[in-house]
Amino acid sequence: MAVPIEEAMAALSTFSLEDDQPEIQGPGFWVSTERGATTSPIDYSDVSAYRLSLSEDTKAINQLNLLIREGKEMSSVLYTYRNCVKALPQLPDSMKQNQADLYLETYQVLDLEMSRLREIQRWQASAASKLAADMQRFSRPERRINGPTITHLWSMLKLLDVLVQLDHLKNAKASIPNDFSWYKRTFTQVSVQWQDTDSVREELDDLQIFLSTRWAILLNLHVEMFRVNNVDDILQVLIVFAVESLELNFALLFPERHILLRVLPVLVVLASSSEKDSESLYKRVKVNRLINIFKNDPVIPAFPDLHLSPTSILKELSTYFPKFSSQTRLLTLHSPHELPPREAQDYQRHYLIINHIGAIRAEHDDFSVRFAASLNQLVLLRSMDGADLEWAKEVKGNVYDMVVEGFQLLSRWTGRVWEQCAWKFSRPSKDPISSDSHEIASSYSDYEKVVRYNYSAEERKAMVELVSYIKGIGLLLQKADTLVADALWETIHAEVQDFVQNTLAMMLRTTFRKKKDLSRILSDMRTLSADWMANTSRPEPDMQTFQHGGEESRVSFFYPRPVAPTSAQIHCLQFLIYEVVSGGNMRKPGGLFGNTGSEIPVNDLKQLETFFYKLGFFLHVLDYTASVSDLIDVGFLWFREFYLESSRVIQFPIECSLPWMLVDHVIESQDAGLLESVLIPFDIYNDAAQHALVVLKQRFLYDEIEAEVDNCFDIFIAKLCDSVFTYYKSWAASELLDPSFLFAIDVGEKFSIHPMRFTAILKMTRVKLLGRTINLRSLISERMNKICRDNIEFLFDRFESQDLCAIVELEKLICILRLAHELLSKDLTLDSFGLMLNEMQENLSLVSYSSRLASQIWLEMQNDFLPNFILCNTTQRFVRSSRMPSVPAQKPSVPYAKPIFYCGNQDLNSAYQSFARLHSAFFGMPHMYSIVRLLGSRSLPWLIRALLDHVSNKITTLEPLITGLQEALPKSIGLLPFDGGVAGCMRNVHEHLNCWQSKPELKIETIRGIKEIGSVLYWISLLDIVLREVDTSQFMLTAPWLGLIPGPDGQIVQSHDGEDSPIISLFKSVAAASVSNPSFSNPSSFRLLARQAEAADLLYKSNNNAGSVLEYALAFTSAALDKYCSKWSIVPRTGFVDITTSKDFYRIYSGLQIEYLEEAVQAQTSNHGMLGDSVAWGGCTIIYLLGQQLHFELFDFSHQVLNIAEVEAGSSTLAQKSPQFVQGLEMLIEDMKRARRLNNHVFSMLKARCPLEDKQACAIKQSGAILHRIKFENTVSAFETLPQKGA
Repeated sequence: MAVPIEEAMAALSTFSLEDDQPEIQGPGFWVSTERGATTSPIDYSDVSAYRLSLSEDTKAINQLNLLIREGKEMSSVLYTYRNCVKALPQLPDSMKQNQADLYLETYQVLDLEMSRLREIQRWQASAASKLAADMQRFSRPERRINGPTITHLWSMLKLLDVLVQLDHLKNAKASIPNDFSWYKRTFTQVSVQWQDTDSVREELDDLQIFLSTRWAILLNLHVEMFRVNNVDDILQVLIVFAVESLELNFALLFPERHILLRVLPVLVVLASSSEKDSESLYKRVKVNRLINIFKNDPVIPAFPDLHLSPTSILKELSTYFPKFSSQTRLLTLHSPHELPPREAQDYQRHYLIINHIGAIRAEHDDFSVRFAASLNQLVLLRSMDGADLEWAKEVKGNVYDMVVEGFQLLSRWTGRVWEQCAWKFSRPSKDPISSDSHEIASSYSDYEKVVRYNYSAEERKAMVELVSYIKGIGLLLQKADTLVADALWETIHAEVQDFVQNTLAMMLRTTFRKKKDLSRILSDMRTLSADWMANTSRPEPDMQTFQHGGEESRVSFFYPRPVAPTSAQIHCLQFLIYEVVSGGNMRKPGGLFGNTGSEIPVNDLKQLETFFYKLGFFLHVLDYTASVSDLIDVGFLWFREFYLESSRVIQFPIECSLPWMLVDHVIESQDAGLLESVLIPFDIYNDAAQHALVVLKQRFLYDEIEAEVDNCFDIFIAKLCDSVFTYYKSWAASELLDPSFLFAIDVGEKFSIHPMRFTAILKMTRVKLLGRTINLRSLISERMNKICRDNIEFLFDRFESQDLCAIVELEKLICILRLAHELLSKDLTLDSFGLMLNEMQENLSLVSYSSRLASQIWLEMQNDFLPNFILCNTTQRFVRSSRMPSVPAQKPSVPYAKPIFYCGNQDLNSAYQSFARLHSAFFGMPHMYSIVRLLGSRSLPWLIRALLDHVSNKITTLEPLITGLQEALPKSIGLLPFDGGVAGCMRNVHEHLNCWQSKPELKIETIRGIKEIGSVLYWISLLDIVLREVDTSQFMLTAPWLGLIPGPDGQIVQSHDGEDSPIISLFKSVAAASVSNPSFSNPSSFRLLARQAEAADLLYKSNNNAGSVLEYALAFTSAALDKYCSKWSIVPRTGFVDITTSKDFYRIYSGLQIEYLEEAVQAQTSNHGMLGDSVAWGGCTIIYLLGQQLHFELFDFSHQVLNIAEVEAGSSTLAQKSPQFVQGLEMLIEDMKRARRLNNHVFSMLKARCPLEDKQACAIKQSGAILHRIKFENTVSAFETLPQKGA
């Protein structure tokens, strides 16, 4: 069924093609390069229809405009001319015989370039001749032709400006004479065999004179001007017009003002060199007026990297024009390089943008608000039917005024950029200082002195800000083009019609009523521009409201129409106004409108003047698009052709490129107010590329711009991403800082992060660059993914170069990175952080449960932690042993990285490093929490299994060592006698264990093995505590959804037996409701959710029955010991306890324990400082699992010594010994007591966590009966009974 067209259009109107991309880049390019309304598209061929006898004038204008276009092309050729000789090959001595061929090929190459120079020579001669003839045509006293018109005067000035620029380029380009001299030399070599070369030699001589003579073009123009008759009148008219336009600021666009400033000194010199009355000029234009103009603008932009100085031109041309040399007041003006310091400072304040940026900022803000308000009024007007005509006229007139004001602002701002650049080029930096180089100042190129080191940081900031304002206002005007077009045309139509139908009518009835000649001109103005149809379009009732009153108030009303005048009409109106004011007399004293002796009243003259200059504005407003594009073109900031030649380099590095300097400054300064303008300097490259292709028409320049842009944009992306990552990383680190820490310090504000405006940049999906559209958001996202991966890689590399204690720092840094990734993900589309972390951990395989971090933790424990760390049971911490010889561990060096890979900035880095140092000297519960959180449930079981396998391997390794110690023991070891006291007991112990003195390696290795087993088991006990806490936390979150509640006996029971859990019931009810309710579009999705809820219920309930890691580890160790039970725990043949001949493990450990306790006393250190408490944990665990705890407690040497010491405590036996001996025994006894308490603590914990109900113990009751099996009652966990800190 076909959709009605009205509905389709209504549907289409609801679609929006706009996105949320912010406007932080300048407007795009206009593809069209056709001439606009400022120059007639039909070459003023319609002027003849108005019968004003301007055919000669029109013909001359078209001829001059053609010469102007050709001259600009010549200027482009000359400006972009590169030295050819440097690119020519030089023959080595071995190929001198081919020199003739080289000369011929060199001549052919250079002849092409010289042909262009000959064309320029011929063109300038032709242009000078035609310009002189045109001036002479209008300078005759008996002139019978109308003109010159204002358009004609502008054409003369523009052509003269082209000749001046061409002459200045010829003087500045040193490569041209060099190439010509080489060309002439090759011509001499290759023309030996040619015939009739005289004409060619004459051309070469003429070209040589042209190139070697300074100001040759102006000298030739002077000769042509005064060849037949003087052109004083027209020259004076041009001077007066230029002076008045500059003084009254009548030039709407800055290029027009620069044209007037460039040609004025040349015009003054030419007019002063007249053969007649050369002083007549200074009667019409006072010298003081000229001096003020030249003083106000001592430097004038000529080309992007070339400037002109009016005073320098006057002084240099005075040597060629003797008559002008008498004008001492003009010649005594200072050139830019001659300015006194105080005067130079004044000019510096005038030219530098930084001194005006405050006023410019206020102008920008004010205009933006008022322009937006005028557009809103216009939109409101267009949405209303039957709006009041006067209000509509006011709104549209306001829009016109705002557009003209916008053009004036853009012209003034862009002109300031031009003029500041010209000033910088005229005043290079005398003492360049480079922060990244140690070169002396003399080694810097001229271009570096005028650009790279000539802009301070504040000046670069001001430049970025001003270019942003230019592009921002240009974008506003461009987007409003179609909206304001009709309003502009209607306003211009209304202005013209009001003037010709009302103002001129009033003048005809009053001032010019009896002046027939002037009345005829005014009538012609009404005839050629009045829209008589417009004033009959208003309904009769409306017209009657304006027809009351007398003669003075009678005005014509015309209905507004968007019909603007053509360029020919404006051209003719300006001419007729000029004729009315001047009366056709070029010798009229005074200025154009400043003639006090005129018969025209002042008020009428003021009205004519105002409308005359409005006509000039109309042309630019009608050519709206071209005017905006010209005014916001800042591509000149990139060009450097003159300095490339003077520096003799192919191209400058990007550090010398002003656009890149601005981009780099925005990024490096971290100025929040400038960040959104970071893309604006790339518009300079866009403008430069457009200028290179359209104006200069040089592909090689575009290629150079494109190559620089490619390089700069890559660097820009890298730097921008680093800045973005630094900001978000610092933000995350600041958010994760402990608030109590910030509250406790006085300088907490230095850890706070100032907000930066990166959001707008991160939303840019269409960056316009050299005709391409670049998705900046996508590029930043890709780069951020890479930076995050590199950061994770660095953190792992850093952890791998440290010990296991750095796991807390690693977790903290990963948490910071995770939060930074989360913050970035709000503005960018990034890969999942978990995916990146697993990828960098090499933990993506579904069949692999290991990971890079788990492997590194295990490697670190195996190589460094277990051999070199000792346990402090009281603090539940492992510390690195300072007295035990460490086992060397191979570790990579600490990798170097930028601060952004840590916490973002130096202050936050130092804060977090201080935090990391608190946990770097020990391993305890904080580290275990970090390991659990980092490894998760996937890799943690692999690590546990690796540790248990290590225990099993250690037990296997201990078997031959224990066997060796067993074999060395004497056959009979009885109980220690009480009669010898403690000293006697120790002597007996030494006699029993003296057999081990020949096997110290066995003892050391055995103790190390037992210590490592104890360290692993205690490490797993810490892990068990952490896992139980994690499981409890998870259970508290899931229990309400699973319907689990505590029972009367402390057990967990189901709240509703036989019924579904709350989560299943919830989703089942939703699924049932979706089936019964027809409004649900997809009930199957709710049934799927119900099934998934059942699966989740089963999964989480099964997790609640998880066992203890420690109990599993003890069971695993017990199973590993079963293999050696026959050797380490021999069952007595008699069934009774073997007291004297037993060599079970408890006997070996007892001997090792008392020996290292005694060695510790002799070394004046504690056994904790040497071996720590891990030995007790390892030895007691093996004894307990072998069922030898009671045997150990009965027959342990330390226990026996302590029993004897208790008996001997009341006697005076020890008092008879020497004090040193007594002190040694006391210390040994204290260590034995401490060891006994530790052993009892370990046995208590083992009984609580692993009761040996199935283990057979050989014990004897008091009655003498054998007790085969002993049951141990469960006791409170040993960890829970430990004294807490601060208790």
